[in-house]
Amino acid sequence: MFFCVQTLYSVIRFFMPAKLQRRLTLPLFTFYGLGSILGAGVYALVGKVAGAAGFFTPVAFVVAAVVAVFTGFSYAELSARYPKSGGESIYTIHAFGIPALSTMVGLLGVFSAIVSVGVLTDAFVGYLQVFFHVTPWIATLLTVLIATAIAVRGIRESAFAASVFTLIEIGGLLLILWVGRAGLASFPAHIGDFVPPLDGVVWSGILTGAFIAFYAYIGFEDMANVAEEVKNPHHTLPLGILLAIAVSTLLYCAVATVAVLSLPAQELRTTDVPLALIYERTTGSSPVIITFIGLFAIANGILVQIILGSRILYGLSGRGWLPAFLHRVHPSTSTPLAATLVVAAAGLLFALWLPILRLAELTSFTVLVIYAFVNAACMRVKLRDPHPEGVRTFPIVFPLLGFIIIASFLIYRVREAVTIPAPRFETVRMSVPQGDLVLDMRDPREVCLDLQQERAGMHRCTLEAAKASQMEEECTDGMSIAGCFACEFTCPLL
Repeated sequence: MFFCVQTLYSVIRFFMPAKLQRRLTLPLFTFYGLGSILGAGVYALVGKVAGAAGFFTPVAFVVAAVVAVFTGFSYAELSARYPKSGGESIYTIHAFGIPALSTMVGLLGVFSAIVSVGVLTDAFVGYLQVFFHVTPWIATLLTVLIATAIAVRGIRESAFAASVFTLIEIGGLLLILWVGRAGLASFPAHIGDFVPPLDGVVWSGILTGAFIAFYAYIGFEDMANVAEEVKNPHHTLPLGILLAIAVSTLLYCAVATVAVLSLPAQELRTTDVPLALIYERTTGSSPVIITFIGLFAIANGILVQIILGSRILYGLSGRGWLPAFLHRVHPSTSTPLAATLVVAAAGLLFALWLPILRLAELTSFTVLVIYAFVNAACMRVKLRDPHPEGVRTFPIVFPLLGFIIIASFLIYRVREAVTIPAPRFETVRMSVPQGDLVLDMRDPREVCLDLQQERAGMHRCTLEAAKASQMEEECTDGMSIAGCFACEFTCPLL
C-alpha cells in the first residue's frame, strides 16, 4: 500500500509545474563546455582531417578555429542578453520576431545534437573494440542508455560527471603530447613546412579538412543552451564560452601537429582510433591507457549532446512552439525527462544508421547554417540596442565577419559536393626515386601518398598540385602512365 501511494505521489509530482535550477558555477560551466568541444574532435576525427588536409592538418584546425571564434563572440553576447534555454531559437525570435524561423533554427539545433550523439556513439564503440570484440549494435544501445540515465539524473550531477570526464580527457591529450614530444621538439626546424603554398588543390584539401575539423569545435553553443541553469549568467556565460574555445584551440593545434609528425596522413585516415594508433607507434606499447581515456572523452560528448538537444526542445516547448509534454520537468531531478528521452532515442537511430564520417559532415553543415543565423541575429539586436545595461558587448564586426566566413564556407562546400568530376581510375601507382607514389583517383582533393621508407621524417609528403582536369599520358617525372593526370610531386621534408 505504501509503495502504491509513493508511486502515485511521484506521478502527480511529475505533472506538477517545475523549473530548472541555477546550479552551474564558472568552473563547472567551463569544464562542461570543454567536455563538449574536446569530446570527438581529437579522439575520433583527427585522422579523418589528416586524410583530407595531409601534412597541413594543423592549418585545417586553425581555419576551423577562425570560423568558430567569431561565432563564439556572438554566442557570448547573445547568451548574456537572453539567458534562456533554447539558445539559437531565442536569439532569432528576439532579432527577427518570426516564430516559424525561430522554430526552424531551434529544430536544426536539436537535429545537430541528435546526429552528434550518433557520431560520438560510433566513435565510442570504435574505441571499445580495442579492448574486446563486441556486437556493435549492442554496444551502441548500452552506451546511449547509460548516457541517458546520467543526463536524466540532474544537471549538477551531469555537469560534475562531465567535469571529471573533461579532466581525464585533457590528461589524455597531454599524454599524447608527451609521447610525441620528439616530433613536437622538431617543429621549430620544420615550421616553414607547415605554411601551405598558394595552390588551389592544396587549399582545397585544407578547406575540406577544416570542414571536418569544424565538428571538433561544436560545443560552445551547447553552453548557451543551459543558460537557465548557470549562476550569474551575465558574467559566467560569455566568459565560460570564450575560455572553452581558447583552451580547446591550443590543444587541437598541438595534438594535430604531433599526429602528422608521427604518422603518414594515409594511415591516419584509415583508422577510427587515431590517438591510440599514435600512442602505439611512438611508444611501442599497447594503447590501453589512451584508449581508456578516449572512451571517457567520447562518453562525455554523448552526455553533453543529449543535454543540449533536450534543453532546446524544452525551450521551444516553453514558448508554445512544440508540444507541451516536452516542457515538463521531473520534480525530483529538475530535468526535462521527456525531451531527454526523445533526443536519446533519435540519436540511437542515427548511430545505427550512418557511418561516423558522414554523420560528422552532416552535423558540421547543419551547425554552420545555425551559426549563420546566430551571427545575423547578433548583428540585428546590436543595431537595435548596441549597449544594454549589465551586458558585455563586442564590436559588430565580429558577427559580420562570422556571417561572411560561414556563408562562404557553406557555398564552397555545396559547390565542391556538386562539381567533383567522376574518376577514370581508383588508384594509380608510380615509382619515384624516394619510393612508391600512390595516387587516389577517387577524389582529387584527397590524393594519398605512401612512401615506403623508414620513419626518419621522410615519409610525410604532400602533393602540392594535382590537376585532375588535365588527363595526360605522362607525369612530370617523365614516366609514362596511361591515363595518369599531370602532377607535381614535392616533399618538403626530404
